[in-house]
This record gives sequence, C-alpha cells and structure tokens, in this order.
Amino acid sequence: MNMIVNILLFLFMMSLIIVIHEFGHLIAAKIFGVYCHEFSLGMGPKLFSKKGKETEYSVRAIPIGGFVAMAGDTDNALETSVDIEVPAERTLTGIKPIKRIIIMLGGIVMNLLLAEVVISLLLLGYGKYAMSPEPYIESVVEDYPAAKAGLRANDLIVGIEYENGSSYAPASFSELSDFLATYESGTIVLTIERDKERLDFEVEPVKNDSGSYVIGITGGSYAIVEVNILNCWYYGFIYLKEVMKLLITTVIGLFKGIGLKNLSGPIGIYNATSEAASMGADIYFNLLAVLSLNIGIMNAIPLPVLDGGRVVLTLVEMVIGHPISKKVTDAIMTISILLLIMLMVFATGQDLWRLFN
Repeated sequence: MNMIVNILLFLFMMSLIIVIHEFGHLIAAKIFGVYCHEFSLGMGPKLFSKKGKETEYSVRAIPIGGFVAMAGDTDNALETSVDIEVPAERTLTGIKPIKRIIIMLGGIVMNLLLAEVVISLLLLGYGKYAMSPEPYIESVVEDYPAAKAGLRANDLIVGIEYENGSSYAPASFSELSDFLATYESGTIVLTIERDKERLDFEVEPVKNDSGSYVIGITGGSYAIVEVNILNCWYYGFIYLKEVMKLLITTVIGLFKGIGLKNLSGPIGIYNATSEAASMGADIYFNLLAVLSLNIGIMNAIPLPVLDGGRVVLTLVEMVIGHPISKKVTDAIMTISILLLIMLMVFATGQDLWRLFN
C-alpha cells in the first residue's frame, strides 16, 4: 500500500510541475494570439477531452507530464494537426521574435512562481522563519581541520573552492553549510577576510559521528522572525534565492564535468519523494517547490531542445535578421535531443547503481 501511495505522490508532484510549466507557455501564447490546438494533462493515448473556444483540453493515459500544441511550433514533435487554416500571424514562427521569447520563458516563470507560492505558504503555516547569519565564524573547534589550518573566530568566509574546481561565494552561513554538504573528497580552500585582508586556508574535512564531513566551525545565531500573510512572500523569496544560487552553481559545474555522479533521474526523484512523504506533508511540499525551481533552471540551459536554447536560437535570428535555415535547426535539435537522452540514461544508471548498492 505504501508503494502505491508513494507512486501516486510522485506522479502528482511531477505532473503538477510539468503541467504548470506548460500552462505558462499556454498563457503567454494566448496573450500574443498564437493558436493553441491542444493543452494536455498527461501523455499517450487520449482518454477524454473538452473543446474550449478554440483550444482542446485533454487528459491522456500516462499520468505524468503534459504539453501545449501551438501552431507553428515545428520544434515540438507533439504538435498535432490543426484542422483549420491558421493565419501566419497566429503561429509561433509568425509573431515577433521578442513575443516568441516571452512564450518560451513562460514555462520557466511559472515554475519559479509555483516554488514561490508553495514555500511562502509553508512559511506562513510555520508562522516563523530562521534568518541565517552572515558567514562569519563564531567559534573554531579545537583539534579539527579549521583550527589546525589557522582559522579564527570572527573570520568572514567570502569564498570556498574544492579540488575539482567547483567554487562558491556564500552570502550566509547556511549557504556555506549547504555547499559544504556537497563535499566528496580532497582539500578545500577557504578564502576569508580578516582585518580587511584576504587570506586563503587549506583544510581537509573529516567525518563526524553522524558520517557527515565537517571542518570544525560554528556560525552565529539564526534570527527568528515572525511570518504573516504580508511578509511570507519576501521570506519565501529569500529562501528560494539561496536554493537557486546553489542549483545554478551545480548546473555550471555539470558543464565542467563536476558532480556528474550526483545526478538523479526519475528513480532518484521517486526515492526522494518517498522519503520526503514519510517525513511529513511540509517536507513533501518543500521538495515539490525545490524540484519546480530545479526544472525551471534546467529548462533555462541553452540547449536548443530546452526553452533556454530556443531563446538563444531566437536571439540569433534577431541578430542575423532572418530565420535560421530548417536544415541547420533540425541538425541542432537532433544533436540536442541525443545529448539529453544520453544525460537521462547516465542519470538513470546512477540511480540504479545507488539502488542496488
């Protein structure tokens, strides 16, 4: 029974995130008059549908994901045939490039808004929010790596870099902690400010009794603030800004080959969903918000098959003054799809390796 519930919770989470994303494209397309033939909840064979003024709203058999079929969206293999003649100005390719860009960004914006709404309402439910202090060292634990390296209380940590080249500039102590949690092995270089001078210190984290890597420093106290209906949106933004900063750092690292073994596919997301659900509804919805943010950021990657890449192609068209040839576009899309498939296969392989190990 637990497995069935977990599967349903996983399908609900992923469907909501993807449908919200596609709904963002739909809203923007309708604002600019682009003809939308179908908006689907789910994939695969159609179960039932209802025709709106001009758009068909459908539910399909596979209960995950969704799509919006826009006239002229030749890059979208899901575009279904349109049984009426659509004027060029009502197609995606027939509108001004800047409008096309806004439509492409609509999905990303909706993912960010979903994350903001969910986190803000969670904070409103808690009634309080813990504001992280600046990344000052309040104390150094004796006989731990930080003390041995020469770090002191009141040092301000302004940068941290791993041996693999991954680096981060923490704006708060919680950001520092979050980035340290991604440590795998090797020496860490901490850049600190002390008496208006910048110094670098090399430390090598050690495992504590709980199995986590630590360097032996503590930060200042968190400021507990009251949350209400007016300020929950601000604190929700503050929280998500920290998460987004770490996600962007991680994505940039992937292009450098850093952190590839931490990638997760559907199996990993399902396991995370199951674990979050077992810890309570608030943890589950927190994961939903973070995943929505994650998918929004991933879609912003300038890979042509993704929204970010299609924005880049449109910008190129604006610069050169004419559309990119279909032959070139098809070739770029094919390569992008192959790269994305390879990445998904790799991530799924990682999930299976973790599952059986």
